Amino acid sequence: MGHLKNKVALITGGSRGIGAAIARRFAKEGADVVITYVDGAARAQQVVADVKAAGVRGLAIRADAVDAAAVQAAIAQTRRDFDRLDILVNNAGIYTTAPLTETSDEAFDRMVAVNVRAPFVAAREAARLMGQGGRIINIGSLLGESVPFPGLTAYSMSKFALAGMTRAWARDLGPRGITVNIIQPGPVDTELNPANGPSSEAQKGFTVLGRFGTAEEVAAAAAYLASAEAAFVTGATINVTGGLGV
Repeated sequence: MGHLKNKVALITGGSRGIGAAIARRFAKEGADVVITYVDGAARAQQVVADVKAAGVRGLAIRADAVDAAAVQAAIAQTRRDFDRLDILVNNAGIYTTAPLTETSDEAFDRMVAVNVRAPFVAAREAARLMGQGGRIINIGSLLGESVPFPGLTAYSMSKFALAGMTRAWARDLGPRGITVNIIQPGPVDTELNPANGPSSEAQKGFTVLGRFGTAEEVAAAAAYLASAEAAFVTGATINVTGGLGV
């Protein structure tokens, strides 16, 4: 522990699930942690309390990823309150499915706004603050690499786009010593996709290990990518999938 001491991390969508697990893991590693959330203020404040219990600073900022100005403002507030930003985790996202012929313009535009534009805005603003050793970590999905079932037009498009931006940002920011990587989880036990949910047995069957992953296992991968030990890792995709898709 302590690999992130004296670092400041911003995790979008950090009030629950994978984002909350990353916030808690980063705090244990010594980082000051800022999270954004849309609703559930009490839950966000609980994550902040857990962060502070690790002996570091914590802050929750309400910022809807649909609103690019709110994303920009969250980066600016982090800079004002913490004086720096070393690590950005683009975790906030939405997931919906619909056949191509039933996907509305509004649903498509919302998916792009949250899953593509918001990470772009956050990364652009964060990169302006980061120096040598900065880290940008995107939370994608295995569905940004393969499309194993129908109805994924908008969602898979958004995660394929995030994977592509990851590589482009790595190229742009590499000369400044800033690394950019993407973690692509498979089935992970969260509130939105519980390990005992209606499709859980099918999802487990797709994996080599025959189980759901945990948010903490994704957080462990994020902690590695945020650390100095990953200084030579950039433009990479880390699949945390239990072997799904091999």
